[in-house]
Amino acid sequence: MAIDYKSAGVDIRAGEETVDRIKPLIKRTLTKNVLSDIGLFGGFYDAKFPEFEHPVLVASTDGVGTKLKIAVLADKHNTVGHCLVNHCTNDILTSGARPLFFLDYFATGKLNPQVAASVIEGFTDGCVENGCSLIGGETAEMPSMYAEGEYDVSGTIVGIVEKNKIVDGKKIDKGDVLIGLPSNGLHTNGYSLARKVLLTQYSVTEFVPELGMTLADELLKIHRSYLKDITPLLDANILLGISHITGGGIIGNTKRILQPGLSLEINWDSWEVPPIFKLIQKIGEITDAEMREVFNMGIGLILVVRPENTATALNLLAPSNPMIIGNIG
Repeated sequence: MAIDYKSAGVDIRAGEETVDRIKPLIKRTLTKNVLSDIGLFGGFYDAKFPEFEHPVLVASTDGVGTKLKIAVLADKHNTVGHCLVNHCTNDILTSGARPLFFLDYFATGKLNPQVAASVIEGFTDGCVENGCSLIGGETAEMPSMYAEGEYDVSGTIVGIVEKNKIVDGKKIDKGDVLIGLPSNGLHTNGYSLARKVLLTQYSVTEFVPELGMTLADELLKIHRSYLKDITPLLDANILLGISHITGGGIIGNTKRILQPGLSLEINWDSWEVPPIFKLIQKIGEITDAEMREVFNMGIGLILVVRPENTATALNLLAPSNPMIIGNIG
């Protein structure tokens, strides 16, 4: 009996079908700076930036983690890619950078073109939201590497910032103010603990009264992008530091932008913790310290400003529901 690639688990035709499905999705993200068409071995981006005196490129790579498990259980795949673009956007935003282009990676054991296209639709939705182009990616079918129906994704974003406007935390000093912007849930962190706790009590399709929605709808909320929220503050040049609250929580992430000798004084009672975190803590009997280390607890981004700039910052951020959550000690 003759053996071919398909019998070994790789379906080239499924890959071609996936490309055909995603071409129109990707095209809506392309700008005049993108010089290459879909299907080449590399993506071309015109690096002329006449509006910048000294442009600096900022890059970041990340994944979605075990949030993908929820997407598979719920059979809803068009949000996780959007989450990843927003997550990566926020990461480079902490340096004051705005996104230019994104590269995606999708890997699975057996390629389902419909699922793959749904995931990549999420990538394109995120790119459209954040004004960046999806200029390339990779779809890999690897038999026996993943359980049936499962997949993994990662992405790389490249952005740009003027060198003299880089936000790096070096000017942060004692007495500076911490302004928090709300998250809309877990974002893309803490899902291993959340699944361990919640899936012992609920199915993903079950309506949870404390949440006012099904568990899947809560856990698949799209990781919030803060690009449009803080662009006016970047333009006003009043931000001393920006912290994206991901794995490690508020303390673990924000201390990364502090100079030696400085500390964080967080008022943990200054905002209302969203119901999803209260539910996880209650069911899992988890300590406050553990919750604060694993989850964002309702604060997705922290901005550091001088006391005299606080009123201006809060005014510019008013549509985003900002709150003062502490200061630098």
